[in-house]
Amino acid sequence: MNARGPRDSIGIGMTSQRTRLRMVERLREKGIEDERVLAAMAAVPRHLFVDEALASRAYEDTALPIGFSQTISQPYVVARMIESLIGDNGVPAKVLEIGTGCGYQAAVLAQLAREVYSVERIAALLERARSNLRSLRLSNLRLTHGDGNFGLEQAAPFDAIVVAAAAREVPQALLRQLARGGRMVLPVKAGSRGAQRLALYQRGARGFIETELDEVLFVPLQTGKL
Repeated sequence: MNARGPRDSIGIGMTSQRTRLRMVERLREKGIEDERVLAAMAAVPRHLFVDEALASRAYEDTALPIGFSQTISQPYVVARMIESLIGDNGVPAKVLEIGTGCGYQAAVLAQLAREVYSVERIAALLERARSNLRSLRLSNLRLTHGDGNFGLEQAAPFDAIVVAAAAREVPQALLRQLARGGRMVLPVKAGSRGAQRLALYQRGARGFIETELDEVLFVPLQTGKL
């Protein structure tokens, strides 16, 4: 961690390092095994990414509202998605995140990967993420305003892609931008009742291998920029 912002200076009660470590222990109890992922989760102060009124709930294992009809994902889902990205391949060098949101997952990814690119379609939310991230001084993280369905062609290929919104169908642009041997994790709508499943796509020499993971609940992946 680098420079501390005013909200990080609280350092007591529900925003303390001790509280953060208790969150990590709960993740371990729920089945997150990769110690690199757990260390990254421990390194990022989640309370910086939610409204001050919700700071006391920042380390609960629950999604919280961040405005613009969006949410910050529950810690377990963040850890599960990142652990699935790493898999047996080791930590990916270059990662693309679709759906910056408040910036929390991007900050966790930046603890692990050499380069992290994150795309957000809502300009005002992207600016909020920039503000949330400023005190962490993450020089390996680049944020972009754009339609995540199209990925980020100018920076492709990516060793890993993570999508923080539920797609009706897997965006073909994201599959094309995944490097050989790369992994992509995203929630996909399943069935007509609004159910969603977390899916892992691995790119091999002969195409993609899909693996179903967990049932999840994400906001929908939208098109266009705001």
